[in-house]
Amino acid sequence: METLVWVVHVVTAVVLIGLVLIQHGKGADMGAAFGSGSAGSLFGSSGSANFLSRSTAVAAAVFFVTSLALTYIYSHPAQQQGVMDRVGPVAAPAAPVAPVVNPADDSKSKEIPR
Repeated sequence: METLVWVVHVVTAVVLIGLVLIQHGKGADMGAAFGSGSAGSLFGSSGSANFLSRSTAVAAAVFFVTSLALTYIYSHPAQQQGVMDRVGPVAAPAAPVAPVVNPADDSKSKEIPR
């Protein structure tokens, strides 16, 4: 799911950049009035502006939604368990206890109990 949101996010960002670069500024309308050539385009002189501005608005809305989705995904991480997380704690075997010899005790006649 996260990968799909990332792919849509990146593709939308590239489309949004392209749409913004294709659009003409407000000063381009004056050039169209004097025969700039955009008056004879596929959408007409104002049709392309409406189509591009609406397409840009849709791409910006999709980009905004995917940004919010990615923020939600990363702020609420899924509780994924690895293989070692599923294994409970293993009790270690008890080590044999060695007798403690007091070096200050000089009596060597005492036997150490086993």
